[in-house]
Amino acid sequence: MEMDRKSGGVSNVGAWGMNVVSSVGIIMANKQLMSSNGYAFTFATTLTGFHFLVTALVGAVSNAAGLSASKHVPLWELLWFSVVANMSITGMNFSLMLNSVGFYQISKLSMIPVVCVMEWILHSKNYTREVKLSVLVVVIGVGVCTVTDVKVNAKGFVCACVAVLSTSLQQISIGSLQKKYSVGSFELLSKTAPIQAVSLLILGPFIDYSLSGNVILNYSLSYGFFACLFLSCSLAVFCNISQYLCIGRFSAVSFQVLGHMKTVCVLILGWVLFDSVLTLKNVMGMVIAVAGMVIYSWAVELEKKAKIAPHHIKSNLTDEDIRLLKEGVEHTPLKVIEIEQSKL
Repeated sequence: MEMDRKSGGVSNVGAWGMNVVSSVGIIMANKQLMSSNGYAFTFATTLTGFHFLVTALVGAVSNAAGLSASKHVPLWELLWFSVVANMSITGMNFSLMLNSVGFYQISKLSMIPVVCVMEWILHSKNYTREVKLSVLVVVIGVGVCTVTDVKVNAKGFVCACVAVLSTSLQQISIGSLQKKYSVGSFELLSKTAPIQAVSLLILGPFIDYSLSGNVILNYSLSYGFFACLFLSCSLAVFCNISQYLCIGRFSAVSFQVLGHMKTVCVLILGWVLFDSVLTLKNVMGMVIAVAGMVIYSWAVELEKKAKIAPHHIKSNLTDEDIRLLKEGVEHTPLKVIEIEQSKL
């Protein structure tokens, strides 16, 4: 039992580690791919389509080789999930285009409370005071780190709302679909990735044109671009798999809270690799955010122990209770009768 617990803990850490490393890596690769100093590939939605295309191919190869089993998930559920996921991607792109970076960061931070409220509405999930406090600390810390100028307009606000709601619903749905149909993380991803890849590659160029005004057919290809694209797509496979793994093992709230560790890592790596400015405000925000993540981890463990303890005590006492009850039934009434008879 102890070995199972340890192996489960190691695999949990591995899932988080894979997600953090691949997410930070893909941000660095995409920065090189999309920045004007790099390859200036400004087609973000189409790029995401390529990511899901490679993920779908990996899933197909895995299924053909018998490395992963395939369980039935209704097509309408897969289509509904893919629509929500694509709305999340498109909404985020439009939100970043129409709003200031500060408001974009605030909208991303709002996902934590939105996920909490959605899980409460959809799954009647309650949170302890310690968990709520830790979430607040993380939000404040990441807000101090990242939020600068805050400008918003009506269109940008609508796009941000769509992005936040769809992303939150997508992340909750990943966990619920896995539990509902008893499918693994990679298995669910291999079913949804082809749908997302096809839809994003068809609609992506039009969405990207509305965002940047550039036509993808006019883009000049190079060997360096293909190498960077291959790296980005490879990291995307690990990023997608680890996201499904993390949400399947934990919850959408945990994924959002601990996922902000990636924001801290990106800021540090941006300072180290790209000479980005790192101010005292950034450092203070990082410290607060990391402290909040530590508190959140402690609060979640405390919540788990509080749920397990009564069940554990009950299960420990059950055998003893049964033994005592049996002894009571077998012996106590006879003694009482003997005593009563002796008195007579």
